[in-house]
Amino acid sequence: MDGCYGTVNLPKQALRCKFAGMRGYFGIGVEGISKAMNLGNLQRSAHAFGASFFFTVAPNIKEREVRLADTSKAQDHLPIYHFGSPAELTLPRRCMLVGIELTGEAIDLPSFRHPTAAAYVLGPERGSLSSELQARCDVIVKIPTRFCVNVGVAGAIVMYDRVLSLGRHAPRPQSSLQRPEPLAPHVHGKQIIRSKQKKQGGQS
Repeated sequence: MDGCYGTVNLPKQALRCKFAGMRGYFGIGVEGISKAMNLGNLQRSAHAFGASFFFTVAPNIKEREVRLADTSKAQDHLPIYHFGSPAELTLPRRCMLVGIELTGEAIDLPSFRHPTAAAYVLGPERGSLSSELQARCDVIVKIPTRFCVNVGVAGAIVMYDRVLSLGRHAPRPQSSLQRPEPLAPHVHGKQIIRSKQKKQGGQS
């Protein structure tokens, strides 16, 4: 489509989450989006939550419009990839594709265990993830709301839930008036030499 995003492929090498204290990495993207403000808002949230990459599938929008909408200039701080169709979407090895959609079979987000390496994909405004893209997802997750929310809001909720689940945070206090106790320093365990373990196991 003239004037719209081009198409590139994601790298296959391992990535790292840019959010301090969180294991693994994640990316987030959207299919068939057509409103610059929504895409800019989602890109800005991805940047804020420490995403390792952002992607679109079959977008119907011009890049210069998104640059005006994304005040954080996310495209200068994290890789952004664009794919012409669900079939063209490629992800790093061992990266699970997680669809965000209100379906009867979807897992409620509060009960979902986030993968260490994940790519979250949302559907377009006034629409749903295509059947082709849903078929490619390893799992479908839904946000338990009475009705669909804005795509940018949905993406922020999913990323916040990931940070809450996988990030290292001080436990909540018993009372709302109490301040949380400082988080204890991380202590590394003893070094494990796996080749030595295998050798000892074979001798026993």
